[in-house]
Order: sequence, then C-alpha cells, then structure tokens
Amino acid sequence: MARARVRGELRFLLNGEDVALADVGPDETLLDYLRLRRSLRGTKEGCAEGDCGACTVLVGKLAAGKLVYESVNACIRFLGSLDGCHVVTIEHLRGADGGLHPVQQAMIDFHGSQCGFCTPGFVMSLYALWMRSASPSIAAIEKALQGNLCRCTGYEAIVRAAQAVSRYGETAKDPLAAERRKVTARLSALKDGLRVEIGEGARRLVVPASVDDLASVLDKSPNATIVAGSTDVGLWVTKHMRDISPVVFIGGLDGLRAMSMEKGVITIGAGVTYSEAFALLARRIPPLGPLLDRIGGEQVRNMGTIGGNIANGSPIGDTPPPLIALGASLTLRKGRKRRTIPLESYFIAYGKQDRQPGEFVEAVHVPVPAKGSHFAVHKVTKRRDEDITATLGAFHLALAKDGTVASIRIAYGGMAATPKRARAVEAALTGKPWTEATVDAALAAYDIDFTPLTDMRASAEYRQLAAKNLLRRFLAETAGGKAPLTVGRQEAA
Repeated sequence: MARARVRGELRFLLNGEDVALADVGPDETLLDYLRLRRSLRGTKEGCAEGDCGACTVLVGKLAAGKLVYESVNACIRFLGSLDGCHVVTIEHLRGADGGLHPVQQAMIDFHGSQCGFCTPGFVMSLYALWMRSASPSIAAIEKALQGNLCRCTGYEAIVRAAQAVSRYGETAKDPLAAERRKVTARLSALKDGLRVEIGEGARRLVVPASVDDLASVLDKSPNATIVAGSTDVGLWVTKHMRDISPVVFIGGLDGLRAMSMEKGVITIGAGVTYSEAFALLARRIPPLGPLLDRIGGEQVRNMGTIGGNIANGSPIGDTPPPLIALGASLTLRKGRKRRTIPLESYFIAYGKQDRQPGEFVEAVHVPVPAKGSHFAVHKVTKRRDEDITATLGAFHLALAKDGTVASIRIAYGGMAATPKRARAVEAALTGKPWTEATVDAALAAYDIDFTPLTDMRASAEYRQLAAKNLLRRFLAETAGGKAPLTVGRQEAA
C-alpha cells in the first residue's frame, strides 16, 4: 500500500465558521469543545451517555454528494469524527427575518418549555424533523423525540408546537436550506483525500483517508480503538473513564457506508448507520423496521452502526440475534486479506470475538427470507422506547407442505454471554408438526441451551420464561395456515 499523505489538523464547519484544530485529544467530546472551548452553552450536559438529548446538535455530512443534516448526541460524539462535517448548535438558529426560528417561536407560543434545561435539545431535534418534513405526523414527531427526555413531563405541549412550526415559516426559506449549496461546496472542499493524524505515541487520533488506508493504519497500530458511531465507546470515556488511545475514526469512510442487494443478499458496510439502513431493511425484511426504531433514540440511530453493534460483541446487542437467525455472514479484513465467516461463529465468549489484532469488520451479508418462510423479532424491555434489551428472540421458520418444520433458526440476545442460537430447541422442533404440542414439548430444551443471569434488567427466571413465551407467541403468529409474517412486533415487559 502506498504511503498516505497526512494532515495534522481536523477541519470542519461550526455554525458559519471554518474550524481547523491541531490540538485535539483522541477522547475529546464535541460537548466539551462547545461548552468549554467555544462558550456555546446552549448545548447542555444531562446524562453524558446519549440518553436524554439535552446535548442534541445537528451534524451535516455529505452522502453521495448530497448534504444531509442529522440530530446527534454531542456528549458522546468525539471531535475526531467530525472531519469534513458541519456542526450546527442552537446558537445558529434564526428566522428568515433574523428573529427567532420557527421552531423556537412555536415552542414559546405552545408553552413547550417548562424548566428549560432540555429545551435546546428538543428544539434541535424538532428542527431536524422540520427540515425533513414540513408537516410531520404525530407518529413522526414521537419518533423524532424518542431520544429527548423532558423531566417536567410536558410532551403534549411539545408535540403541539411541532405540529405548528410551519405556521411560522417555510422550510425553503430556512437559513440552512438557503445556504445548502454554499455549505455543500465548503464541505466538498474539505475532502482533500488526506489522512488526519494528531498527537504522538499512544495519545493520538487517526482519521484514515480510505478503507485501504484504514487497513494500513491498523497494520501498524493493531490494538487501536476503532470508533464508528461512538454510541458504546463514548460511554467508555464519559462513564468508565477508560483510556481509549490511540483511536481510529472510521465513520466518515465512504467505502464502509455502502449498501447493496444482489441475488437475495443485502450487503451492509460496517459504517452504515441504523438510520441509513432503515429504509432498505424495513422494505426487504419488514420485522427489522420496528426493531431498528427501538434502538436508542433518533440521535443514537443517526450515529450508531450495525457493523459496530456486531464488532463490539455485546450479548445484548439488538442486531446480531435476528441476523444470526437469518443466516448472515461477516467479512473481516486485515491488510489486503479478507475472510468471510458465519456471523454466529464470530462470537466466541463474553468479551471475546473472532477478530485478530489489526483486523476489522468490513461488511455484513444478510440473506432476505425466502418467499413463504416466516421471520419475526421480539424485544422485551422495561420500557418500550430507548431501553436496553432484557431478552430478544429472533425466529426464522420454513414449513414443509405437510405442515412440519422443514427448518428453523432461533437466536437470542440477553440469554447468554454472547448472542446465541437455541440449537437444542431447534433440534426438538425440526421435522415435527408445527403445533402447540410440539412447541410445548420443545420448551424443556431451553434449559439445555441457556442458563441466563440475573441483573438489573431482569432475573434469570424471568428471562427463561420470557424466552419460552416468545416461541409460543411466534407459533401463535404463524400456525393455522396464516400468511407469512411481515411485521415483527416488539413488546415492553
């Protein structure tokens, strides 16, 4: 591989200003930079873990040559991930006449602000929604606000304000819309094809110039922390105070942000976010749509990646169980060499994955369920939205013409040290009639497959019972000659 040309500073836009930073720590967050270095204190710190939304800002990025603005959590977004981006804070909002922005005026008139601490975050989330849809439905408003918590419980007033924004202005006249061409040109000019390296020794950050350059960087620094969306790694810093240096930021690599479908298999690049993957996955594999909608809030979905969710290896990651049930495979790369393995074999033990030093996840390949098969995903949590899984079950069933189970794949999260197949349960079902009697007889096999733990999210007894009941539910949804399942509901406990 050719030696990369290097730039020693990050370059991005902050509101209307060009920023070039050569003094950036690998674990410095956008929130700290805004509040401590720039005195832009409208962006608040509430939870420091991407849950409450008080720190919400917009980040504009170029995707296929088009400028896209998304709401993100500044508290867990690292500065190193912003090269070539446009950061917009509450201080930049203004109306077409220079006064209050339509979202701000609507929030005032409809009494959407109570104590006021969370209000800037709500405004920024609603601003992102308004730019996408001038007249959003209540369902769209609620989805946009999943990641914003109001401690005063004033959501009705905020929803009414969101519905009324377009009475105060037109999206076409919004300053960000009016400046879109200019900002697009400025961001395009920042893409100079150079690797960014800041710092020395272990205390450094790297933004590779390309996927090939990423392979070269990891070849020389095989133990570096790879950061895509930072929805997990951000908490390693803000909550666990871990030293993550050196850090390699990959979220902006176009070569990892592609999605395609060929011969019934969807290929998802490791840098594709949940939000970017939603449309294709929800259309081709409908039960994945409701699941993705319950991963964090919109800010988390705009940052977090499916590749990162897999690579991190958490036993409660939401995407591995359904992808395992679908028979997905994983491409890993080290230098110029690639290998593709079954996704389920990637998870070895708690905290241990089949990924060598210097190797990285490049893409995941997801087969679309065959016509006539049944596929469902069910997630159990304490609250419905923005909550971590207690247990999650994914089921993929093919029935023979005589109503017996031709094949079935069942995978769970939250039941073991890794995402895991229920192989004994599968064996007990295969070849048998798909009936209540068969399922009831197979339930004993759960005690062979799983010995779950008790923790703050659920007891071991609850998890085991819930897992069995999810299989019963899947039977109820698919038995009796019903049409193949097209929507997988997820339940709160």
